[in-house]
Amino acid sequence: MKNSLRKFPRGTGLSAAVLGASALVLSGCGAPPAEEAPGATAAAGTDYLGCIVSDSGGFDDRSFNQSSYEGLKQAEADLGIQINQAESQAETDFGPNVDSMVQGGCDMTITVGFLLADTTKAAAEANVDANFAIVDDNSIELPNVKPIIYDTAQAAFLAGYAAAATSETGKVATYGGINIPTVTIFMDGFADGIAYYNEQNGAEVELLGWNKEAQNGTFIGNFNDQGAGKTNTQNFINEGADIIMPVAGPVGLGTLDAVIEANAAGGNARVVWVDSDGYETAGKGEEFILTSVMKLMGDAVEEVIKTDVEGDFDNAPYVGTLENGGVALAPFHDQEANVPEDLQTQLDEITEQIISGEITVESGASPQQ
Repeated sequence: MKNSLRKFPRGTGLSAAVLGASALVLSGCGAPPAEEAPGATAAAGTDYLGCIVSDSGGFDDRSFNQSSYEGLKQAEADLGIQINQAESQAETDFGPNVDSMVQGGCDMTITVGFLLADTTKAAAEANVDANFAIVDDNSIELPNVKPIIYDTAQAAFLAGYAAAATSETGKVATYGGINIPTVTIFMDGFADGIAYYNEQNGAEVELLGWNKEAQNGTFIGNFNDQGAGKTNTQNFINEGADIIMPVAGPVGLGTLDAVIEANAAGGNARVVWVDSDGYETAGKGEEFILTSVMKLMGDAVEEVIKTDVEGDFDNAPYVGTLENGGVALAPFHDQEANVPEDLQTQLDEITEQIISGEITVESGASPQQ
């Protein structure tokens, strides 16, 4: 029987200036892989300049900026290209940083994040001979702009199911940085996964922080205020939530701080990380990360650059899904002993059902393919 979750209208995004660290760094040329014989890719790579501009989270955000940057660095190592990167401190830096990449002769400039869409579009229109790719936005329809987008709701559905199956209090929570589609898509999928767990198991696990039907919930208003993330998480824990998913970039580190303190005082709170595998990237509280909703941005960035190096650039969106491995649920790592014995088997079965279409995961923010 097909399990179809209700559709809701596409959410609207709010723009805000958000802060982080600022730097402009120039990196040198790497060598082509030893196993590859000299050819078109290696030769082209020698002169090819691939560039990236972060949003305000910075390249050490332990999240989507960092993952995208690692894809560029991997392209440098694998393809022998040169790279250049600019880290934005505020929204007002977006234009100057993108312009500096274009003026520096970048063959492709990758911009990271929905908030850079207007800047990317303007730069692409003004520089038709340069190619661009933008992570987490599909609003630009130009021949020289390649969207890199993800149906994150699919992997977040798995995380919601896992959180509901693992919660001891029957309450879990999520919150966002800014109310934009690339944030709410996680929250929608998480909510649907919890609802599906309840439906399949006769349970009543409650979600705090997000109402999918109303499309409203808890947002910090930025991606940098870790103190607000900590306070917000403490509030959720006080309300009874024992698993919290922050969809807020570096703000999520505040959630980890709150969970570390709560557990030191005898609690048993856990975190679902997003974008990257938080067990590998968060830098603290790894033992309390249940799992992570991953967007494999590094792989996509490298692949898009590779096609451009080879002269095969096109503007068709790259859409990461469970089927193509663009999104995935991270392992349970240290938490594996604390999850139900058959949970991984259930998640594997649900994954196959999502891929086959037997289970339909829908969010108003999901990419339109």
